[in-house]
Amino acid sequence: MTNYPKIGIRPTIDGRQGGVRESLEEKTMSLAKAVAELISSHVYNGDGSHVECVIADSTIGRVAESAACAEKFEREGVGATITVTSCWCYGSETMDMNPYYPKAVWGFNGTERPGAVYLAAVLAAHAQKGLPAFGIYGHDVQDLDDNTIPADVAEKILRFARAAQAVATMRGKSYLSMGTTCMGIAGSIVDPDFMQKYLGLRTEYVDMVEVMRRIDEGIYDPEEFEKAMAWTKKYCMPKEGHDWNIERNGKQKSREELDKDWEFTVKCMLITKDLMHGNPRLKELGFKEEALGHNAILAGVQGQRQWTDYKPNFDFPESLVCSSFDWNGTREAGVLATENDSLNGIAMLFGHLLTNKGVMFSDIRTYWSPEAVERVAGKKPTGAAAGGFIHLINSGATTLDATGAVSDSEGNPTMKHHWELTDAEVEACLNATTWYPADRNYFRGGGFSSNFLTRGGMPMTMIRVNRVMGLGPVLQLAEGWTVDLDPEINAILDGRTDRTWPTTWFVPRLDATKDAFKDVYSVMNTWGANHGAIAYGHIGADIITLCSILRIPVCMHNVADENIFRPSAWNAFGMDKEGADYRACQNFGPIY
Repeated sequence: MTNYPKIGIRPTIDGRQGGVRESLEEKTMSLAKAVAELISSHVYNGDGSHVECVIADSTIGRVAESAACAEKFEREGVGATITVTSCWCYGSETMDMNPYYPKAVWGFNGTERPGAVYLAAVLAAHAQKGLPAFGIYGHDVQDLDDNTIPADVAEKILRFARAAQAVATMRGKSYLSMGTTCMGIAGSIVDPDFMQKYLGLRTEYVDMVEVMRRIDEGIYDPEEFEKAMAWTKKYCMPKEGHDWNIERNGKQKSREELDKDWEFTVKCMLITKDLMHGNPRLKELGFKEEALGHNAILAGVQGQRQWTDYKPNFDFPESLVCSSFDWNGTREAGVLATENDSLNGIAMLFGHLLTNKGVMFSDIRTYWSPEAVERVAGKKPTGAAAGGFIHLINSGATTLDATGAVSDSEGNPTMKHHWELTDAEVEACLNATTWYPADRNYFRGGGFSSNFLTRGGMPMTMIRVNRVMGLGPVLQLAEGWTVDLDPEINAILDGRTDRTWPTTWFVPRLDATKDAFKDVYSVMNTWGANHGAIAYGHIGADIITLCSILRIPVCMHNVADENIFRPSAWNAFGMDKEGADYRACQNFGPIY
């Protein structure tokens, strides 16, 4: 069981003894317990466990009790805090002063005691001291004996909790860079200062030759290799597709060579997992140093071209690391960025930590207008695709969960948490995937490319982190849906690119009031890089909250203003939400 960070609940109270404090003890602690119950019932860690909450041993009325609470939270492994009160409290004495904890304050909206007054005062103190906090205040007045959490308050508490837990989970982990820059992609120039200062991540570097060393010297678990090969022979090799190299270039491999490539790529998957997370089995085999791993919460693999000009590509390891299953059964999806695009890897990590599901890695490859579709296919698209769409496709690989082969209770395509997946649903994802021998014009060393067509109708959020000289990191996102195309249109359009790669047709939700979202073309035209991370669900509001904690401004989104939740200090930077976000992030700077 992973030791995940916990969320600390701080019940603050009016410290005046002799009648005031005593009358509020039960009420204040009851609110704290209600918040803890809400979070632990609705927010999950990556392994499916409930996020744990830690409540201060007593209510907090003076600074000595704040200090005692802080000591307890350090011992208990708290990574974020929520302060709860129904009354006036001494703000500067009772506030959370830890500079690294994301923090929120819920001030109970009641008339008997001035919880709103404390909320306003302590939020002002947080802003003044440079420790931004999220303010939570219910829309409707509640009675003093009402300890329920209104829906609007619960929504903000949970949004904060999801984002704060993601931030705390990242802190102290590593980004593992396997290889270096891929084909001139700037995102694969891994910047350790950005990783450290904005995300709290260490950067680890491993040359690709380490993979070859471990293969050549047998530094992997031979028993797991046999298990993995048996699984691969059952579920993947029977789904090997036609070798299009025969028609394309005459560079097809023999059956014996293809079988060796399968064994090689399975070993690459084993070694990638060991490099990221370590493997106690290696210690038993005498490889004590290799058994340790790099404490990586995500990784990227260079691949092209030095590796793929020479050896089989990493599409198989990339697909399976990012999926919710492998030969060991269902488990938490990992994050392994194609082409070592660390910035897209970070976007994938954000999506994963907020959903606990696999996240796609895709090229934002092509915008298809209805007119262009009619010109090449003889008819216009209809339904959700009628206004045009974006072709998401990748010359690497992406999570097999994104096939959409799994359905919800109503028969709609979905992506489930790994702890919800059945063996039959795992097989459905595998059966929806074809493994084509890689195009040897692109991948001279061969290998296998995953191919599937994502089912339409899934809500998705497309995310990208970019870095701009003089500005720093910025994030853009677009909520939308996967769509189905007429089979004839699909075949023609898909055939114009590499038919061995996974295809997803995506339509963003449009908004005529936002220039970047006035039509589908504008979304494609405004996207800041060639890659995007596509997470299941419409999680744009959670992403915006997460970015405000990390001081990363959001330059493009289609989230409604009423769903945007940032620290209250952002209100001091102007009335336009986007401009205020930029100014606040610049002012407070990266949290580490």
